[in-house]
Amino acid sequence: MTDTAVTEPTPDQAALIARVRRMMLIAGLTSALAVAVVLIAIGYRLYRSEGSPVSVSDVTAALPKGARIVATGVTGDRLVLTLDIGGATEIRTFDAKTLKPAGRLSFVNEP
Repeated sequence: MTDTAVTEPTPDQAALIARVRRMMLIAGLTSALAVAVVLIAIGYRLYRSEGSPVSVSDVTAALPKGARIVATGVTGDRLVLTLDIGGATEIRTFDAKTLKPAGRLSFVNEP
């Protein structure tokens, strides 16, 4: 086998190699900075979250006699129940995290 001789680069080639190395260094530092920013943002979001999840035990909501649930829904941080109570419609809202009552809206027919 023959060995190929490595010659010294010309001044133009040396300048080109130095320029490529400098560009690679800039690209590498930029990529490292971008990864660091993403990791910091994720860590910040995890650290600044709204506390630990609230542990909710079983909750029983008492409905009036003869009432039935017509519809349910979730909007934002509220749980919405539409009830039919003896022909009258009522909407009850609950906090989705704690399941505590947040409001009540009753509809009745005018005589």
